[in-house]
Amino acid sequence: MQPQILVLREGTDQSQGKPQLISNINACQIVVDAVRTTLGPRGMDKLIVDHNGKSVISNDGATIMKLLDIVHPAAKTLVDIAKSQDAEVGDGTTSVVILAGELLKRLKPFVEDGVHPRIIIKALRTASRLAIERVKEVSVKVESQSLEEQRELLRKCASTAMSSKLIHQQKDHFSKIVVDAVLSLDVPLLPLDMIGIKKVSGGALEDSFLVSGVAFKKTFSYAGFEMQPKSYSDCKIALLNIELELKAERDNAQIRLDNVKEYQKVVDAEWQILYEKLAALHASGANVVLSMLPIGDVATQYFADRDMFCAGRVPAEDLKRTQRACGGAVLSSVRDMKPESLGRCQEFTERQVGGERYNIFTGCPAAKACTIVLRGGAEQFLEETERSLHDAIMIVRRTIKNDAVVAGGGAIDMEVSKHLREYSKGVAGKEQLLLAAAARAYEAIPRQLADNAGLDATSLLNKLRQRHHAGDVWYGIDIQKEDIADNYANCVWEPAVVKINAITAASEAAMQILSIDETIKNVKSEAPPQMPGRGMGRPRMG
Repeated sequence: MQPQILVLREGTDQSQGKPQLISNINACQIVVDAVRTTLGPRGMDKLIVDHNGKSVISNDGATIMKLLDIVHPAAKTLVDIAKSQDAEVGDGTTSVVILAGELLKRLKPFVEDGVHPRIIIKALRTASRLAIERVKEVSVKVESQSLEEQRELLRKCASTAMSSKLIHQQKDHFSKIVVDAVLSLDVPLLPLDMIGIKKVSGGALEDSFLVSGVAFKKTFSYAGFEMQPKSYSDCKIALLNIELELKAERDNAQIRLDNVKEYQKVVDAEWQILYEKLAALHASGANVVLSMLPIGDVATQYFADRDMFCAGRVPAEDLKRTQRACGGAVLSSVRDMKPESLGRCQEFTERQVGGERYNIFTGCPAAKACTIVLRGGAEQFLEETERSLHDAIMIVRRTIKNDAVVAGGGAIDMEVSKHLREYSKGVAGKEQLLLAAAARAYEAIPRQLADNAGLDATSLLNKLRQRHHAGDVWYGIDIQKEDIADNYANCVWEPAVVKINAITAASEAAMQILSIDETIKNVKSEAPPQMPGRGMGRPRMG
């Protein structure tokens, strides 16, 4: 018998072949089961507690997948597709994970029966191509209509995105806020970072409001702050990156003086530098001075005497958004201040929002920025509201860029399933069975929607199959009536790009997992524990 040749380091875990592939598919199933129940308007939320004891309550697939500390290498693929769906489209993160898991589940029996993974992957690629073509074919192109009609379309898409979230009761209120926020941005880029979301505990969700400009929390302030005016009309804003206070002496500096007068000159020079900066700001005509660095008590008093408002230690992102909204430039020196380097806005006020005071700039000439101020009870509730709004904002952005929509509520999934099933009947060989299995997998979304609402999924799916076979493309699950309905007529709309992205990502993930037949875990060989050495003068043990 030949001796075994070890090429890999001792202790390396090597598993391969069919059992390895089935083990990977099973691991993915467990991950899918963790998020399965969060899908749809009747989906449940998950409470995730991390190792620091911080708890997060969420219904968002991508958030849950990020927070689950998944170590299985194959199951991590599902985390990646959820993240990619979130980054690209914003919504449909749970759907993409469920779809990938269902494709693997339906194809698992073929792997067990010995069908080569390459044949399965080829069939999956065909199914993915056909599904995307079908979505594009049936999607309804919304022609550029009047602004009012476009706004209504966007509102419907935002409402659908929010219907499965914690804030679905207030979706009418929030969908208006989201659409107004996105439409106030720069076209065609629609930069996401120009929508600020500020959370203020207390009050009801309906108290949330949109500022078409910039709002940020009152920063740390010194004595003299209360004497400053708190509102201006038609104001000029100086945006700085300068410290307006007396600096402490440098610890490692040495100044040798031989009389008091010279010391006094050093002190006076410091004061003089500060007063020159303050005088330059006053002379520039600015009413509001904002700085990223501290503004000390001397400067605060100085501005108060001259009816100017100041705020130091403004967060960099807020200052940047103020600059984008009001114009001007962030200055690192006050010398030669030109009028065009000051920002302008029609209205500046400081007002109380809950327990916080907020500085609010509105009527900005270059108002390509806006801020949503959220109110609500618990901290976790506000965080989940912010995540829900992020999904809705992303959906509205995508709808503006790709103005094709499809009906949600499982309608488009059933249509894709029917299309694949019919196509498979004209294919010979093993591929026919594989395509039919993929067609069944697409029914997972409507089935899960019905299950999560406590409805009879089998009965509803049978009704849907019959409707789609008769050519009713837009029939899906209607959770309110606990039956099936024409979801396009009911305005349950979502951008076609959401579905296309989900199908592409889920198919890619399934193909990747099916193409793995061996896992090699390279364990670092641990050094054997050393015996404690004998100290000097200690007797030998034993």
